[in-house]
Amino acid sequence: MDRRPSEVLQAVLENVEKVVVGKRSELELTIVALAGQGHVLIEDVPGVGKTVMAKSLARSLGCSFKRIQFTPDLLPSDVTGVSIYNQRSEEFEFRPGPVVAQVVLADEINRATPKTQAALLEAMQEQTVSVATTVHKLPRPFFVLATQNPIEMEGTYPLPEAELDRFFFKLNVGFPTREQMNEIIRRTTSTAGEPVQRVADGRTLQAMQALGRQVPIASHVTDYAVRIVMATHPDDPDAPEVTTRYVRYGASPRAAQAIVLAAKILALLNNRLNVSFEDVRRVAPPALRHRVLLNFEAESKNVTPDTLIRQVLQSVKEGG
Repeated sequence: MDRRPSEVLQAVLENVEKVVVGKRSELELTIVALAGQGHVLIEDVPGVGKTVMAKSLARSLGCSFKRIQFTPDLLPSDVTGVSIYNQRSEEFEFRPGPVVAQVVLADEINRATPKTQAALLEAMQEQTVSVATTVHKLPRPFFVLATQNPIEMEGTYPLPEAELDRFFFKLNVGFPTREQMNEIIRRTTSTAGEPVQRVADGRTLQAMQALGRQVPIASHVTDYAVRIVMATHPDDPDAPEVTTRYVRYGASPRAAQAIVLAAKILALLNNRLNVSFEDVRRVAPPALRHRVLLNFEAESKNVTPDTLIRQVLQSVKEGG
């Protein structure tokens, strides 16, 4: 690798920022997930730049890109592909579905039925798809950026907890500010701007993914991440009062894995070879918000996962 890892990641970040306005924090976390071999779920209203973000990432890395529009009538085979009998060769041939790409945008994933949503599970976890009796490997690197509408909107199906847990991060993009809206209008209603160029490639990204796991982390910093996850469990003896009162199920071990790995990548992105407590605190909310299930009392009092996670982070001390 000719360039420093931080230079590669920053180049991708700045390249995507040419077309995505005012979302630097979300872009940075998306790149962290990508370098951590994870997948990202974005929940927000339509029209805030999620599709542009996915396309720009793929172009920046020179990776193949496919978009799947999830609808109620979408079948699992429409996602994974099908096996078709060829009468000339007298053999079955695999016709790959749109999930067979390096960067996949699963748009409005919660508009499809749970059976079709589950078609992504194997692809996200094992990076393979099974059609008939044959297992097909997906290209590397493989990254899913899924979007979902808020569950209050009509025509949505809640994602199963098992599928939610497969996502490295859940991000909330948020509606643009007045200044950002003006910049978006300026860019999208005038002459075409500078196109997104390739600044890295899939092989470089795979090297970064391997390097990220080698970043050292002190045992007490790892334990800090573990204690944060344990503090989301209402039956844990050290759980804060906010958890015992409002949480039905705490975060899974995958949450701790995501926090530690993301903190390593974030340190790499900032050209540091050690992981800090602040790195852990930065990545904890997107790693936890979709893995903590609140109870009825929390819903009745409008306690959100983000509100709870903020209080959990305040309650867990660094040197505990």
